[in-house]
This record gives sequence, C-alpha cells and structure tokens, in this order.
Amino acid sequence: QVQLVESGGGLVQPGGSLRLSCVASGSILSIHAMGWYRQAPGKERELVAVITPGGVTNYADSVKGRFTISRDNAKNTIYLQMNSLKPEDTAVYYCNARIRGTWFTDPMDYWGKGTLVTVSS
Repeated sequence: QVQLVESGGGLVQPGGSLRLSCVASGSILSIHAMGWYRQAPGKERELVAVITPGGVTNYADSVKGRFTISRDNAKNTIYLQMNSLKPEDTAVYYCNARIRGTWFTDPMDYWGKGTLVTVSS
C-alpha cells in the first residue's frame, strides 16, 4: 500500500508564510508527477502546483509568484512554500502523486488526507 502524509498546515495572518510537506511511503517502484491541490469550503478541488521528477513545474495563475513547489526525489517528498498568503488561500491542501507500485501494475493516483491552511487576522 502507498500512503501520502501532509504536514505544515495551520493558522497564519495575511501576508504570512507557511511551508507544507508531503511524504510518500509504502510499496513504491517509481513516482511520476506530484502536486498540491486545494479545496475551499463550498468550492471544487483545484490544482495549485505540480512538479515532475525532473523538476518541471506548473502553477495555478492565482498562486504564481507567491507559491513555490519543490521536490526531493531521494526522500519521496514534495514541499509547497507559500508566501504572501491571502484569505482566499484558505483551504484544505491535498497532496497528490502518480505512483507505480510494482513492475506488474500501472501507475495510479494517490491522495493524502489533507492539511488545513487558514489565512486570517
């Protein structure tokens, strides 16, 4: 089995910063793209940022210039550095990874349980 565990969420004032982490563990042969999604109350889940094993990144327009995604392949870990946070960034942030478990299985998408980020004064 594969698990994704997020950490680093919390309460922060507008303009502040937070760093999220996500670690993948379990039966892992290879990890393809990894990324962060978020879901605000009453809204659909949306892509925040994604990173390939080679370090190619893509960001939602709403976070460009403020958020930075990075990856440590040796640790099966991704990070999301969030700066200049706004109240509209408040959401549950989910980690996603496309992982191949064995040579005999196709890559599958896995999700973490999420970590809450609240931006409020």
